[in-house]
Amino acid sequence: MTILLGFLTGLIAWFLVRFVGTGLFTVDQNERAVKTVFGRAQRLPGVPTTLEDPVSDSFDQEERDRYAYPQLRVIPPGGPYFKWPWERIHKVSIATQTMNMAVDPENPDANMRGTILEAVTKDQLNTGLTGQIRYRVSDRNLYAYLFGVKNPIAHVMGYFVSVLRERIANFEAPQKPAEPGADTPDSASVHGISINDLRKNLHEINDHMDRECRTSPARYGIVLDASLITGIDPPPEVESALAAINTAHNQVSSDISLAQASADQKIVQSKRAVEIETLKAQAEVEPLDRVATQLAILQQSGAGAVGAYLRNVRLALYSQASRVYLEDRP
Repeated sequence: MTILLGFLTGLIAWFLVRFVGTGLFTVDQNERAVKTVFGRAQRLPGVPTTLEDPVSDSFDQEERDRYAYPQLRVIPPGGPYFKWPWERIHKVSIATQTMNMAVDPENPDANMRGTILEAVTKDQLNTGLTGQIRYRVSDRNLYAYLFGVKNPIAHVMGYFVSVLRERIANFEAPQKPAEPGADTPDSASVHGISINDLRKNLHEINDHMDRECRTSPARYGIVLDASLITGIDPPPEVESALAAINTAHNQVSSDISLAQASADQKIVQSKRAVEIETLKAQAEVEPLDRVATQLAILQQSGAGAVGAYLRNVRLALYSQASRVYLEDRP
């Protein structure tokens, strides 16, 4: 009897330690947890899917048919919580993490050991891209992250790299609106060197990547907070030729600017000269116009008014002249 009682006591103690003591768990502040019962994750009542969540608003119809995941019951930070032996807890960190965008999670030796990502431009120039991405696990779609795909970060990086390479291969610099009176496009757009266009529009490329990756939470359960492409560099043998082209282009642009400034200055000077000569001509014509007006008035006054006027003018001239020549008429 004593042996049986000791056995039962030991069995109860073992059960309490094995299943009750180890069944307690906590969830940290930067973590979220999901409980599975016999391998099946606990779902929210009503069997809703992520298609009813705003996380899937950017999906088109084809994506809505492919990425419909159940919404799970998420265990928030805190505790202690309890689980039975047939239940399992899956914890994930939702802290924001940073990764080099050239890193391949499935092949560490790829992309020069995760340092430079290669891409081809529209003019067949092989370039090296450097930069980083910030990401975090989406607590609104933990099913996709935990059970939807085998390696979510690998899927996200593959999706990001494919979108980035497609953008680099088809990128064209936005055309600036032509100024009024301009007959030719901007000299930079005439050259159309893709590496220059890419370097000048890094901000636009980063914004494009952020827009294209808005579906990643609904696809893979990972939110891409931001992408920052910091460098676009061609091979060394191309860099020197590109520098020479840029130098020549800058010299030509400088010469064109100087020629335009000189032409504008000459045009302004010509306009001023025309205005001065016009004023001089007006100053010479105005007295003649006044005399003609006075003569017309005198002509209307009577037949002898003009003769009298001319006689008075001659007398005024005679008073000022020191020598007078008279015509000898026969």
